[in-house]
Amino acid sequence: MSNVTLTIGGRQFTVACAEGEESHVSDLGRMIDDKIQTMGDMSSQGEARMLLFASLLLADDLHESREAETAQTPASASPELAIRLEGLASELENLATRLEA
Repeated sequence: MSNVTLTIGGRQFTVACAEGEESHVSDLGRMIDDKIQTMGDMSSQGEARMLLFASLLLADDLHESREAETAQTPASASPELAIRLEGLASELENLATRLEA
């Protein structure tokens, strides 16, 4: 196991991840922080609520990507992408759970 320190919403969080996944987890953290930055001033919101909104925006992005892929290609054309998107969604859910704790 490795630890990665993420900066999200101006705060630092240290999370555990599998060896070799450090860069991937850091990228996910940056995605979350980018979403929080696009939401503007949420200083009146609690940390959990801020992360909830960021998670909803990321889930919406994922949903739109899936819909666009389904509209452009047959469902069987890219099972690797579907697996990767599922993994990303799972990682985001795990990260949000860790940050809420």
